[in-house]
Amino acid sequence: MSIHNLGRSVFGNSANKGNLLTLEEAHALLNEWVPNERLRLHMRQVGAVMKAWALEKEGADEQTALKWELAGLLHDADWEKYPDSHCRVIIEKLEAMNIDPELIHCIASHGPRYFGVEPDNIMDKMIYMFDELSGFIHASALIRPTRYEGMDVKGIMKKLKTPSFAAQVSRDDISDAAGRIDTPLEEIIQFIIDHQKAVQ
Repeated sequence: MSIHNLGRSVFGNSANKGNLLTLEEAHALLNEWVPNERLRLHMRQVGAVMKAWALEKEGADEQTALKWELAGLLHDADWEKYPDSHCRVIIEKLEAMNIDPELIHCIASHGPRYFGVEPDNIMDKMIYMFDELSGFIHASALIRPTRYEGMDVKGIMKKLKTPSFAAQVSRDDISDAAGRIDTPLEEIIQFIIDHQKAVQ
């Protein structure tokens, strides 16, 4: 991914805390901005895993889980249509819509090496963790006759050590993200396998 340093680390207005899009609004935005079905699938997968983690691991209420899901759904919304302004366009769109600044910051922090925004809280850290790893696991599923069925953590760990497989996925980012959270990488991989396989 190219460097698109955002030049700031504060987003939105704190007065808008709690203001979220509906899922219908988020999907309408994706349909308008993202013609590529594979990219939309990636964002739906990250959104589903984010929501599941919030509910199961963080004890989030439904509104908080929706915020996590929306961050996953929208994190790459401008990637296809505005590649030279990736992250900047979706952030400005959400700011203009008076959306919760925590949601906007989460999207801004999903690639600290590229956008210059450090993950602050667990929601930020998990989208950084899930983004690359979710795509990597899906790439692994696509080359298996049974897709996700029977997929195991050991196989994913082995592929991570094979630089030629899904070479566009940054192992450095995965390692950096894993170092920021307390959960072992193997457990994260299993969680993604369990919750991503049903997302089509």
